[in-house]
Amino acid sequence: MFESAEIGHSIDKDIYDAEVPALREALLEAQYELKQQARFPVIVLINGIEGAGKGETVKLLNEWMDPRLIEVRTFDQQTDEELARPPAWRYWRALPPKGRMGVFFGNWYSQMLEGRVHGEFKDAVLDQAIVGAERLEQMLCDEGALIIKFWFHLSKKQMKARLKALKHDPLHNWRISPLDWQQSETYDRFVRFGERVLRRTSRDYAPWHVVEGVDPHYRSLAVGRILLESLQAALGNKPRKHEGNVAPLGRSIDDKSLLGALDMTLRLDKHDYEEQLVTEQARLAGLLRNKHMARHALVAVFEGNDAAGKGGAIRRVAAALDPRQYRIVPIAAPTEEERAQPYLWRFWRHIPARGKFTIFDRSWYGRVLVERVEGFCSPADWMRAYGEINDFEEQLRNAGVVVVKFWLAIDQQTQLERFEEREQIPFKRYKITEEDWRNRDKWDVYSEAVGDMVDRTSTEIAPWTLVEANDKRWARVKVLRTINQALEAAFAKHKK
Repeated sequence: MFESAEIGHSIDKDIYDAEVPALREALLEAQYELKQQARFPVIVLINGIEGAGKGETVKLLNEWMDPRLIEVRTFDQQTDEELARPPAWRYWRALPPKGRMGVFFGNWYSQMLEGRVHGEFKDAVLDQAIVGAERLEQMLCDEGALIIKFWFHLSKKQMKARLKALKHDPLHNWRISPLDWQQSETYDRFVRFGERVLRRTSRDYAPWHVVEGVDPHYRSLAVGRILLESLQAALGNKPRKHEGNVAPLGRSIDDKSLLGALDMTLRLDKHDYEEQLVTEQARLAGLLRNKHMARHALVAVFEGNDAAGKGGAIRRVAAALDPRQYRIVPIAAPTEEERAQPYLWRFWRHIPARGKFTIFDRSWYGRVLVERVEGFCSPADWMRAYGEINDFEEQLRNAGVVVVKFWLAIDQQTQLERFEEREQIPFKRYKITEEDWRNRDKWDVYSEAVGDMVDRTSTEIAPWTLVEANDKRWARVKVLRTINQALEAAFAKHKK
């Protein structure tokens, strides 16, 4: 869920300096229109890793906007007055009125995360708090509030590098707080439970925005743009066109992306491929015959660019197995029967029993890919689908199903070469259609949708595996190895 926020986003200072004046002007205009209309309040929740720039960014927003219309609240240790009342009382008292903005540090998410990380309560209490937060936000949004939630992120490596640099800097080592040192020790738990919270509370009416905090210029522009777009959308305005333009939600504001960060030069020569392929196929065959498989089922989801080699990878997986052990489910446009049901219905029908293996060639992710890009569903529908899909996959995991998800990625030149090859070879012509060429024209839009999909649905329960598929040999072996590792991890966890 935090993959996109760990790839080293950055913005050149000259670009930053050129874009800030127009952004500030647009933010101020939106803020004054918010005050004038006085139709709804704005609640900004600030959470994330210590040292990722939370305080610096809010301070900057106060400089960019009119601070008289922004109230920044920090909820630290509960007072006796607050302890004598229900937990939400302290937040209700601080809600901003219509036409104003409230920025909440130490909000309801901070309290539940810190408590769970430090072992003050168990998962059941955390889950109860998550449900309470969802209900509160749903109610506030139904009453007209605009809720904008930010998670400022640093990878563990980035956090340690920051602490090390500040520790040896006599002019700035005062910036290291006890909380920074504390979180450096509990980082893994904090991120694990943070993912759980984000996964369950990122809804279409109040989605989370994860911002990488290493580069202050990138961080500031990203937050400013998200805030501006959210305000403009709620006020009923179209995003203002100005220099630099406002990036749509979820799009990186520099040139870096998850797919762009993949090393597409990875390759296997024929000898290594044949050797590793046979090894991984034998390993998979053994795992599916393992006694622990009786407690599990296996689901493999294959998505990817057109001509990325999904079919070839699936065939290599199936070649290792007895046909009675698996089933391949190809997903096309829904039938009339399927359209008459909720979109997840047709996938629930194909969930395997324990001991079995189902391969989905395309999947439920069509809702946030094809349906999103082609306009077959509304933005509210595909935004809502992220949470619904995460819930679906969590139900599968809780029932013992091991879910492995692959995005097979190729670059545009490789896709072009494969398209042209298919048109030249008679027995491959059926693989290429007018729709494939049309989708190619939407490469950037699909890439943006894939980035959002991975960010919002790559979870501890069911992480995405991005496969560098310019070389089919490399891709096939990586797919098999990933499935094997997922099964072995599930079996080992069950032994404990």
